[in-house]
Amino acid sequence: MSSEQLAYKSNRSGRIVLFASLAILLIALFVLDLFLGSVRIPVADVFKILMGQGDNEVWQTIVNDFRLPKAIAAVLVGSALSVSGLQMQTVFRNPLAGPYVLGISSGAGLGVAIMVLGASALGFGNASGMLTGFSLVGAAWLGALLVLMVILAVSLRVKDIMTILILGMMFGSAASALVSILQYSGSEPMIKAFVIWTMGSLQSVAGVHLGIFSASVAVGLLLSLASIRILNVMLLGESYSKTVGLNITVARVVIFASTGLLAGAVTAFCGPIGFIGIAVPHVARMLFKTSSHGVLLPGVLVLGSAVMLFCDIVSQLPGLDRTLPLNSVTALLGIPIVIYVVFKNQKFAGV
Repeated sequence: MSSEQLAYKSNRSGRIVLFASLAILLIALFVLDLFLGSVRIPVADVFKILMGQGDNEVWQTIVNDFRLPKAIAAVLVGSALSVSGLQMQTVFRNPLAGPYVLGISSGAGLGVAIMVLGASALGFGNASGMLTGFSLVGAAWLGALLVLMVILAVSLRVKDIMTILILGMMFGSAASALVSILQYSGSEPMIKAFVIWTMGSLQSVAGVHLGIFSASVAVGLLLSLASIRILNVMLLGESYSKTVGLNITVARVVIFASTGLLAGAVTAFCGPIGFIGIAVPHVARMLFKTSSHGVLLPGVLVLGSAVMLFCDIVSQLPGLDRTLPLNSVTALLGIPIVIYVVFKNQKFAGV
């Protein structure tokens, strides 16, 4: 057996061990997330409840209706943001690109702002009524879908990928400007409700919401898995991609649709959650030491889920009757990684 074959076999074995370790970590964090909360439930009773053998109705409600859906939502959010962030970094060949670079999050925020703050400015409704049921999710979905359709239309006509990136940022800035105008004219209770939504939360994703959210993320992830070969080819640049017969326009549409579905679903159901989609792909590259999306995409899926569960655990402040804003926790975790990437790229560029 040659030295190259030995190196390949060693790398493959190392990655299998790494995947297994991340999977074990994911399971451990998932179980830990079920145990922690303002109400202390014995470990044995949690397992009994999960097996349908619990006898305390209050504890059953807490575990089955709150903690379990929240933990599942954390897995879905982490995988969706990490995978969509990896796709955007590959397509735009920009290490600081993230799942919201196309303005999807800003579009969803505009939809929520129009429903909540717009109604406030016109004298209709109240914050508690506006933020219940499917009204909030529907408004966020419509805003995200509108921006996604505009981006897809632009990608069919514009050839330069950097132009699409700039236009996506401009669409996001325009949506943010409209949100600021609505905030200026909104009532204080509505503004407070909107600001709380922007902090991100996994608490409201349960029941029918969780089913729709799971289906949306599943479709987005399937599109991502189907795009692995496309992403590997696009790593070498669009000029090379054309020489091997890749239809750039179709590739963009598929990847943008996948990213829009993943990022839009997360924003609609959980609010805009930052930094996970930017930071996790870089951590995965450091761990797996490869640029192949056949390895990276499943890697960021598992790693992103574990990171999001960890952030949810930290946000609960175990032992206290309060929680931290989820976006604050993800920012404190992700910002150091982004800063490291910036300095690393400057060093390689000779700056």
